[in-house]
Amino acid sequence: MDNEKSPLLSNQNESYTQQYGHSSGGAEGDQQTTYVTVPPIGPDELPPPYSPSPHGVPMISCKVCGFMIDITGRREQHVVKCSSCNEATPIKSAPPGKKYVRCPCNCLLICKSSSQRIACPRNNCKRVINLTPAPANTLPPSVPGMCQVSCVHCHSLFLFNTLTNALARCPHCRKVSSVGQQFSRCRGTMYLIAALFMLALGLGVTFGTFAYAAHNGGIYCVYVGAFVLFIWLLCKAVYYFTMKVSSIEGPI
Repeated sequence: MDNEKSPLLSNQNESYTQQYGHSSGGAEGDQQTTYVTVPPIGPDELPPPYSPSPHGVPMISCKVCGFMIDITGRREQHVVKCSSCNEATPIKSAPPGKKYVRCPCNCLLICKSSSQRIACPRNNCKRVINLTPAPANTLPPSVPGMCQVSCVHCHSLFLFNTLTNALARCPHCRKVSSVGQQFSRCRGTMYLIAALFMLALGLGVTFGTFAYAAHNGGIYCVYVGAFVLFIWLLCKAVYYFTMKVSSIEGPI
């Protein structure tokens, strides 16, 4: 059977909000065919990929009943089933060439992007759904360098522009990480070179002016300043070299 007429989750014990009666004629009691028009689920209507709980468990809100769904170990799935209402909620965008549609009976369907009419497979619904075109502004404007990043600390997804040449702060856990290893390595190398240069400069000034410092005590402030700056630069280098790295899931 075409997957356009199949629910995303099988063997569900669904709870329906609307049911249609049987026609008065006919021994088999055929159901009436009802036509409805609904828009497809756009990318901006998908729930936030992850909302960490106070205990760090990734969760999302059910799009039907609002119940919080634990998605631990299911982040690679496209949809998850709510344990409260038994309906499906998407946690990822539809596969390429596909789109999500939710029937008025709350059954979540997936169909081709070009589909204009599909039928709900539920026996007590059987609606024929006319799909309205998705609004032209549902997709966010393309921004060069904008990518979807998985936080290394809480594993939540967030958007980050890799062209900003800065550290990324996760909006969920508020922790800082490097997006990709290249940025942290480059910064760490830069601070390490600066620290070694400052060390060499401090040693050169110390040995070069040691005799002069015996008669001018103020020169010791220069020594202390040079070595304090060296220690600070070295600490910054260690900070960047040991920084955790968040991974890029892909461009938006």
